[in-house]
Amino acid sequence: MNTIKKRNISVLGSTEFTGIKLEKPTDYAAGLPAVKVALQHTFKEMGVVRSFRALAHMNQKEGFDCPGCAWPDPDKPSKLGEYCENGAKALAEEATNKKVDNDFFSKYSVEELSTWSDFQIGKSGRLTEPMVLRPDSVHYEPISWENAYKLVAEELHRLDSPDEAIFYTSGRSSNEAAFLYGLFIRAYGTNNMPDCSNMCHESSGVALGETLGIGKGSVKLEDFDKAEVVMVIGQNPGTNHPRMLSALQKCKENGGKVISVNPLEEAGLIRFKNPQEVKGVLSTGTSLTDIHLQVKINQDVALLKLMIKKLTVLDTEKGNVFDHEFIKKYTNGFEELIKSIEGYSEKELLTLSGVEESVVDAAVEILANSKKIIICWAMGLTQHKNGVDNIKECVNLLLLKGSLGKPGAGTCPVRGHSNVQGDRTVGIMHHVSTELNQSIQKTFGFTPPNKEGLDTVHAIEAMHKGQAKVFMALGGNFLSAASDTNFTAEALQNCELTINVSTKLNRTHLVTGKTALILPTLGRSEVDIKDGKQRFFTVENSMGKVHRSKGMMSPASGNLKSEPEIIGEIANAYFKNNHPVPWKQLGEDYELIREKLTSVIKGFEDLEKKSKGSGFYLPNNVRDLDFSKLPNQKAQFSVCHLPKHEIKKGEFLLMTIRSHDQFNTTIYGLNDRYRGVFNERRIVLMNKNDMRKYAFEKLDVVNLISSYDNIERKAINFLVIPFNIPEGNLASYFPETNVLVPYNHFADKSNTPISKSIVISLEKVE
Repeated sequence: MNTIKKRNISVLGSTEFTGIKLEKPTDYAAGLPAVKVALQHTFKEMGVVRSFRALAHMNQKEGFDCPGCAWPDPDKPSKLGEYCENGAKALAEEATNKKVDNDFFSKYSVEELSTWSDFQIGKSGRLTEPMVLRPDSVHYEPISWENAYKLVAEELHRLDSPDEAIFYTSGRSSNEAAFLYGLFIRAYGTNNMPDCSNMCHESSGVALGETLGIGKGSVKLEDFDKAEVVMVIGQNPGTNHPRMLSALQKCKENGGKVISVNPLEEAGLIRFKNPQEVKGVLSTGTSLTDIHLQVKINQDVALLKLMIKKLTVLDTEKGNVFDHEFIKKYTNGFEELIKSIEGYSEKELLTLSGVEESVVDAAVEILANSKKIIICWAMGLTQHKNGVDNIKECVNLLLLKGSLGKPGAGTCPVRGHSNVQGDRTVGIMHHVSTELNQSIQKTFGFTPPNKEGLDTVHAIEAMHKGQAKVFMALGGNFLSAASDTNFTAEALQNCELTINVSTKLNRTHLVTGKTALILPTLGRSEVDIKDGKQRFFTVENSMGKVHRSKGMMSPASGNLKSEPEIIGEIANAYFKNNHPVPWKQLGEDYELIREKLTSVIKGFEDLEKKSKGSGFYLPNNVRDLDFSKLPNQKAQFSVCHLPKHEIKKGEFLLMTIRSHDQFNTTIYGLNDRYRGVFNERRIVLMNKNDMRKYAFEKLDVVNLISSYDNIERKAINFLVIPFNIPEGNLASYFPETNVLVPYNHFADKSNTPISKSIVISLEKVE
């Protein structure tokens, strides 16, 4: 390598305030304000004509899949548009007219750009050409595609072991790209495939796999029409999955009940004004939540145990509360579960949960008289030390009620990014699958590695120790998404080479290895043409349905490559035609990728044909009540333990949250409209009683401090805002507070960071 210039990089960016304005939190989601904001964002970034043209094709058959969340499309999408406010914002970000080109990088050094906020960085525009940051420079400069591929190949050859390379995947990649990426990584010789699932829903996958035999949910979209009860736990659909509100609306219109469980009472679960309906715009909307259980942070197990205990009493007294026929035929461990529940007192569980008993009793009564129950959850359950047990306790309740394998009932982990589930299905995982390896060997003629790879937290640790020297990311903003921001930054900076395949500029492009590459790729909404023929790819939604996605807008630049092309060319440069896999051909021919995918992954048979129209569902054993791969060939009850938090006087439990102007680490704007916070992100929500107890005033400036393993981590300059949140609990936005999350504290079994239950103290800034 060349002489290294020490770069003066700001890892966390700007910590300045931007001018906060506070209003009363709203009591409904969507409606005309959502339509107005969506159009404002798209018009500003794309122009009026391009906006309407693109929105008309998003989430439609033969159109392109929303680059936002993974909520499924109805079989008959609305003629008015099957997208939400945040989906429109995601499109606006991707299809913006702004460009990040050589002139931009000549003007701004990575040192200067690193001092910008994540919002400012993201608003810079679309990446338009491959760029390289040399060891002796603080400015990116253009590099040809051929030389970029050569640089990656040479650095990979230079490593002493394939395990010194890390290959990360975000959830925006297509099935075709992810399959080819995983194939190359295994051909290269490692299973170091951390992905964004490690940081969010890995706890769901582990818990569901161990109890039900598949790491995915079991419901379909139409099940919401038939459900008697939908429980929404640790999730804020009004901001994170707004189209889910339509499904909850249908449930209510058909006589169903909605029970929400969350430390915050979110507007989207109070009332919904459906912007696709005249009555939704002109009327007061649909009241969604029948009962809100305002549980303390990470006391969901205590609450669920209390509910199960009360249901057990009712079942003993009246009968017909639990589905004993289902339990006997399909489950294992019922007696052990009931015995463990008997060991807790109702008073103990009630105190831990923080919920009023009358509200718990009302919810229990609804559950007792219902047979068709859906439980939905997101990262409010998964990102804790006991994240796996949180999910298992939900499964316990569903098994007791026999609410699986029937219409209107089942598990519903609501995934974040639009193909995060598909990536895992087609082989992106650090675990070793003997079945998958055998299929790859049979189809492609090489032997994949059988050594388990590194997940996200252990990949960061390996880079930090200098044990991994090349980092490649297929999409995503790894630095901002991962825990322990400063530690993760040091890990990336220890690398010899970092490579990011991206559509937009983000902070991971600025905190890099000694050499860094940016490889710009096509967005979801853009036309993908090769030799005069338009190509399409496939994705899997949150409920296991695979369908096509085909862009229709002109690419942001003529120098963009598709993800499969980039992967195929890197592999070709590395193997130099000395490998049984035709890498370059696969990268260019998606039909050939799908042909090979069909032969390797079960459930994808006849993919080319079945992916047309609304697509097809992948096999799901829970829907068929087939638990043959589990012990005793039955679904498993679990004995879960209560969480343990050692909280001293003056300490709080903090959960990281998204604002309404945000999707994952992408910041669309500075407003959190539903919570009444405008033009500011550096805030911490606090109970009024806690404010009085510890002498905090509204808009006091504080630093947030966590201390794990005698290491102090600090997030500076946050404004205290009184809010309806349980005493002893706090909430603040990520990625600003990810700096507080220790990289080495994570969920048992899943290794998911504890981002939703961080013990912190507050330091007043005078």
